[in-house]
Amino acid sequence: MSVDVEVGQTRTDKRVAAILVSLALAANNAGAYALSIVAARLLAPSAFGELSSLLAVLVIGVVPAMGLQTVVALRVARKPQDSGTLLALGLTTSAIVATIGLILAPVLVFVLHLDSVVPALLLAVTLGPLTLLGLFHGLLQGSGRFALLAGLMSLEGAGKVGGSLVGLLIGGDATGALAGTAIGSYLVIFCGWVLCGRPRPRKAGWHAGEVLHAAQAMLALVLLVNLDLVLARHTLPAGEAGEYALGAIVTKIAYWLPQAVGVLVLPRFANGDDRRRILPAALTVCAALDAFVLLVSFAFGSRLLAFIGGSGYAASTMPVWPFALAGSMLALVQILLFSRLAAGDRRVTLLMWTTVVVETVLVTTWLHSSAAQVVTVAACCAGGLALSGALLELRSRRR
Repeated sequence: MSVDVEVGQTRTDKRVAAILVSLALAANNAGAYALSIVAARLLAPSAFGELSSLLAVLVIGVVPAMGLQTVVALRVARKPQDSGTLLALGLTTSAIVATIGLILAPVLVFVLHLDSVVPALLLAVTLGPLTLLGLFHGLLQGSGRFALLAGLMSLEGAGKVGGSLVGLLIGGDATGALAGTAIGSYLVIFCGWVLCGRPRPRKAGWHAGEVLHAAQAMLALVLLVNLDLVLARHTLPAGEAGEYALGAIVTKIAYWLPQAVGVLVLPRFANGDDRRRILPAALTVCAALDAFVLLVSFAFGSRLLAFIGGSGYAASTMPVWPFALAGSMLALVQILLFSRLAAGDRRVTLLMWTTVVVETVLVTTWLHSSAAQVVTVAACCAGGLALSGALLELRSRRR
């Protein structure tokens, strides 16, 4: 009887953890969209474009944090780690990322046509704490403290988005918004340090290979999630590219909906036997969640565009379900990527970047006469990547 109660309690704890992490992720995504809406209303088009481009760079800049989180979570899940030595790893990584950001600040001024170097410098200053935040996420994730992880995720959203909104209201421009983002990020870092037990940094070996490998793979995934939108902007007429941007929101919904699954299963992937047993279930849950998005996109079709973007898109006939399919495939790719990273499979990084190149070449040189063609390429590339990842997984099990 006591065993049954214990098993039931474990299942309940997992469900609660999944709900908490899902809510935290959903709140963060909603906050990011809310920031964009408020900024679009408060800023002139040129200023909004400047802020949007800087925030897009910030999304890419935090990829090392994702790699750091993955490495730390797997190391902690495999065996107890000294949090002080891992903190040293995190501080070193964040310092390198911030330094690179400072060096590249003048380049951003030129590429993004900024009026001042200050927003680029603030962006670099923000990258430091956001990279270190990946360490605290990894410590909590790897040790299975998902309730605290969900709390830190919520604080992260409140700090970044709340700080950005306050800075935007006070400064009235991108500089003010990024200053608020930086301040909020440092406050969140302090909270993460407290939640992880106030560790003190201790000298440790520098695991550059692990972090770089994970960061490369995660960067490729981030690019694939956003690549088709960039390519559509480059190859399609302005009006059709605007419709495509709305469809891309459906892609993001399908991709983000099962995110909590990856957060919960990554520590379990650290053990080979658990990974082989849990991976099929994780993929099934992702597929089931995204099946709902696919059904909705089939049922409502292009009417979803009018619902998302307003009456101006009521006449659109662009199919929506390929966007949902692309996002669903990328959600499966993420789970398979976590599995291969946990197994130390370096081939997965090459596979991810090959897909980035193939999609880019196909769209820019051939299949770009319509939005349907571009999204079909994106969906097929994502599906092919998911199939290739599954084949890698099957081959590894036969050894």
